[in-house]
Amino acid sequence: MTPGQSDQDQFVPLVDAIADHLGRAPKEVSADSGYCSEANLAALAARGIAGYLAVARAKHAADAKRKITGPLTRAMQGKLRRAGRRSRYRLRKQLPEPVFGQIKQARGFRQFLLRGREKVSAEWAMICTAHNILKLAKAA
Repeated sequence: MTPGQSDQDQFVPLVDAIADHLGRAPKEVSADSGYCSEANLAALAARGIAGYLAVARAKHAADAKRKITGPLTRAMQGKLRRAGRRSRYRLRKQLPEPVFGQIKQARGFRQFLLRGREKVSAEWAMICTAHNILKLAKAA
């Protein structure tokens, strides 16, 4: 967790941390559009990692008109379009994203009540623990 609003600068350290924790670099990485930048795409290429980063996924119609100018970003956009429904990026809908949706919708969690990094970390740990306990109770 970082105090900054943009996650873009956290992408390369995160990818490098995977290798540190698992003892090997990942073969593939997928991430949302918040991580998509020429620098991050170049870092993946330099590490020999296949990337699947969403490009310009606009929440508002006005944002959709944003120009995609970088060659690596344009290449990524083409890669995702060519794959279509078979895109590796689509796996995000099955793996991490449902958990966040369930926590927001079913648990009603929309914002942190506490302030400060340490308190927010503790609050998030409690929310995740409650979510996991409820899932285990349903499975039993």
